[in-house]
Amino acid sequence: MTDESTRRRPTLDEVAERAGVSRTAASRVLNNAPHVSRDKREAVQRAIRELGYVPNPTARALATQQAGAVALIIAGDDPAVFADPFFGQVVAGAATVLEETDLHLMLCLATSARGQLRVQQLLHTRAVDGVMLMALREGDPLTRLALEADIPAVFGGRPLGQDVPSFVDVDNVGGARAATEHLVSLGRTRIAMITGPLDTDVSRSRHRGYREALTLAGLTPHGEESGDFTELGGITAMNALLTRHPDTDAVFAANDNMAAGALRALRRAGRAVPGDVAVVGFDDLPVAEVSDPPLTTIHQPIQALGREMTRMLLALIAGENPTPLLLPTRLVRRESAA
Repeated sequence: MTDESTRRRPTLDEVAERAGVSRTAASRVLNNAPHVSRDKREAVQRAIRELGYVPNPTARALATQQAGAVALIIAGDDPAVFADPFFGQVVAGAATVLEETDLHLMLCLATSARGQLRVQQLLHTRAVDGVMLMALREGDPLTRLALEADIPAVFGGRPLGQDVPSFVDVDNVGGARAATEHLVSLGRTRIAMITGPLDTDVSRSRHRGYREALTLAGLTPHGEESGDFTELGGITAMNALLTRHPDTDAVFAANDNMAAGALRALRRAGRAVPGDVAVVGFDDLPVAEVSDPPLTTIHQPIQALGREMTRMLLALIAGENPTPLLLPTRLVRRESAA
């Protein structure tokens, strides 16, 4: 005879599937949230009865004691960071998911002492229902604060040197490897790299992919300069490469902003692109299409990054244990490395 106590309990996802609604809508019905149509509410309630669904008490407690907001925390101190197309697309992705909930999105910068104190207060007072953290550098105290706080937290990318349970990342190693392999396929042999700050996991991962591709091709790095993910940083790094390695015939820049800066520096130095030097970036931001010449780059699904981080955070708030997620990248060929 089957022991009822050991039978697997139906999940909220199964309720949503049976009712023909989204998981978010099912959760809103379960928690008596407003702004749910009568048809959806009745469908979910019917599915609950048919499946014998019993809410997880911890998840129910979290859902009914919401502060009404989640925070996207960027480890920076310049408000202009939110004007960067990369973070703008992350915000757009997060907002798309939150439109289906009653939660608001709070944006926070957290590099200054005041910013870190504000974040610490958010975490300890539960002024938000959960947090998403991005652009963390090695040893950033925000990582420890988030892990120690009794609040759901999702990381955009993996903090360097830290094992975090809930994160969404992109295949930075594979993308950088594909970028470098493309340059090799064009017959380029003196391939340099403009890295991002090497105290971040994203920069080290893209640097690793670049070096792996060169090793497989029997080549060695032909100059490396560190930038700061800005166009000005790309200009400075490219000028340094031209001074130290004037015979460079290809450059992989760790993001599109720096690649756009590299294009400007090469043009000022009288180098033709791609004739003299081929250039590949990473991100596939709007600047890649309007650069002169248009930029070959690695596309990463930035809005999807924001959406998946938010979905993972909502799952944590609901008492679930989602697994980490790695999003794919792909090469986009344009004239800078044709």
